[in-house]
Amino acid sequence: MRYIGNKENLLDKIYQVMQSKNIQGNSFFDFFAGTTSVGRFFKKLNYQIYSSDLMYFSYVLQRAYLTNNQELNFEKLLSNLNFQSTALFTSPLHIVVEYLNQIEPVEGFISQNYTPFGTSELEIPRMYYSDENGKIIDAIRQQIEAWKIENLISENEYFVLLACLIETVPFYANISGVYAAFQKKWDARAVKKMILRPIDFIVNNKENFAFNRNSVELLEEVETDIFYLDPPYNQRQYAPNYHLLETIAKYDSPKIKGVAGLRNYDNQKSKFCNVNSALLELSTIAEKGKFKTLILSYNNEGIMQQDEIISTLEKYGNVDLTEFDYTRFKSNNNGGNKQKKIIQEQLYILKK
Repeated sequence: MRYIGNKENLLDKIYQVMQSKNIQGNSFFDFFAGTTSVGRFFKKLNYQIYSSDLMYFSYVLQRAYLTNNQELNFEKLLSNLNFQSTALFTSPLHIVVEYLNQIEPVEGFISQNYTPFGTSELEIPRMYYSDENGKIIDAIRQQIEAWKIENLISENEYFVLLACLIETVPFYANISGVYAAFQKKWDARAVKKMILRPIDFIVNNKENFAFNRNSVELLEEVETDIFYLDPPYNQRQYAPNYHLLETIAKYDSPKIKGVAGLRNYDNQKSKFCNVNSALLELSTIAEKGKFKTLILSYNNEGIMQQDEIISTLEKYGNVDLTEFDYTRFKSNNNGGNKQKKIIQEQLYILKK
């Protein structure tokens, strides 16, 4: 999934730095879970994972990838569906996904508010999804919720199916990278009929934990060997950039406003989007956090300056800084050619 600050392509390098600095442990707290790419990486390395994020769609992914620790069989649902898969060798999840891919599209909140047909009365109709895909999203989301209400799926199965939908919809969104705005012309991928994709299960046989909270509120509850912080780098809040994923995940028919159809996000604002409150928040985490090692992943474009970060952290222990370059590709506003930019990754390591 495309996500601001996603570290998926940097994780091998980050882990190499951890090994070179002799950072050891069995438990890992991902302070800003996002798409869970960090949590998944370290779960595969057999760490016990603690994970949290203010965004509910992130919590959905956490529940599906991190706390779930088994291949789900959807036994009760499949016994009630009377559906025969066309695949010879397939898993229960693949069968359920195949079923969802053949249900009839229906009108719902997404098609009524984020497609051209549903918003034709607006001065600028919203072009987040094609008319067909908006109805497909609504149909799948409503069906998953109905199965939950009918007690045909377990809690884990519910979150796994929601995760399949959350992971699929970005591939058909008519956006340049985030949902703060839609493109005024159709991207080629956005006009293709949406096909739901199954997620992969990760099993590490550890009791892992997921939270839909401000991680600072968990400082008294969570104690791990490693705290990993990858906070917002600039003044732009994450919530409006992913408002549509949040609405699909919650499916709560929120009041929306503006050209983009934004939902209210007052309770999802990060203090790391303001330089003064960011440094105070970082100090609180370093002081009150129950960890052996804190790793802050940041870069040279962030609003907190290097000397400010070091002076804040070194009050609480020994600080080490590792820097390395990486290439970031950014789509242009038309979603076509990608622009290459060299960014300097900064890993601040605090050992108490």
